[in-house]
Amino acid sequence: MNKIETIIASIANEKNLKIDDVLQTVKNAITKTAKDMQGYDLEFKVIMDEDDKTLRLYQVIEVVSNEAFLEYEEDERQKYIALDEAREVDPELDIEDKLTYEIQFEDFGRTGISRLNRELEFHIQRLLEDKIYEKFQNKVGSIINGIVVQVDEYENTFIEIDEVRAMLPQKNRIKGESFNVGDTVKSVVRKVHVSKSQGIVVELSRTTPQFLEALLELEVPEISDGSIEIMNIARIPGLKAKVSLLSHKETIDPIGATVGVRGVRIMAVSEEISNENIDCIKYSESPEIYIIRALSPAVVNNVTVNSESKKAIVNINENEKSRAIGKSGVNVRLASMLTGYEISFLTKESTGEQATDTQTESTDNNKNALEELFN
Repeated sequence: MNKIETIIASIANEKNLKIDDVLQTVKNAITKTAKDMQGYDLEFKVIMDEDDKTLRLYQVIEVVSNEAFLEYEEDERQKYIALDEAREVDPELDIEDKLTYEIQFEDFGRTGISRLNRELEFHIQRLLEDKIYEKFQNKVGSIINGIVVQVDEYENTFIEIDEVRAMLPQKNRIKGESFNVGDTVKSVVRKVHVSKSQGIVVELSRTTPQFLEALLELEVPEISDGSIEIMNIARIPGLKAKVSLLSHKETIDPIGATVGVRGVRIMAVSEEISNENIDCIKYSESPEIYIIRALSPAVVNNVTVNSESKKAIVNINENEKSRAIGKSGVNVRLASMLTGYEISFLTKESTGEQATDTQTESTDNNKNALEELFN
């Protein structure tokens, strides 16, 4: 195992890996090969000789009493050494001490070399996969760009990103959009997992609130530098979204900064997500004010909330009710998703007479209704 330091440096440079990681991987491969050749229950360790920069393989054996050694079966004695024999090597050794002696890896012959090569290939590949997994795991929730390399029969889109072919499932695409091979696609990393059949799987999405949040961070400097904080997002992909914003600086208007001059910022984001309509509202710690703002553009008279049951009763004029509910119930559903409150309406006719209560779906039911309506 001469010139091992040069080999390790070459592998690390070629695969863009850390030298220490490659060194440990090589040690593990040598140890595994020794166990394959000599016995899995034996103990080995690999040490770098700092003088000649070579790796040396040692077997570790335990010192036992002369009587105990004789009681072991022949195949078990490889793990132990009798006390008298051990003291011939080192007079200071005692029972339960450990003794190491060097093994020449070349003695394993061609079979050992072949097994070592397979182990090295396997462990280096695992090291590369671990690095890729960690890289993309750290990018979950972040925007990435890639080139479409395949669209399968199920309309799943495969996108090449660095050394990985990521997948944008059909369910994670905005309804109505399609991609062709060669297109550049912007998406967010939704999750990363390991499959026995496929290896590392990077799943992308264009339909999550995180995608919209990441787009806003790219487009609005005040959001990316933390001056404005996105408190929550509710969206029906490709149709409508509501974003609640909080400014951490009195001099910055969160709505104006996010929308931009003549709406240029919010329109740029909207164009990326199939012209999805984006409503920006100011966040409030008061649930009553928060719900009133979330129901815009409707004008609300007042709101009564039950913080424990997360239910809210909205007092509203009859002529404003349709605006509060929105087409197909979209506005009230998004408001409920954004605030976390189940919203009911108490309407009044223009004459001021009180009408009967109108109950909207709960937040849980909203999700099911949206899936039925837009999928």
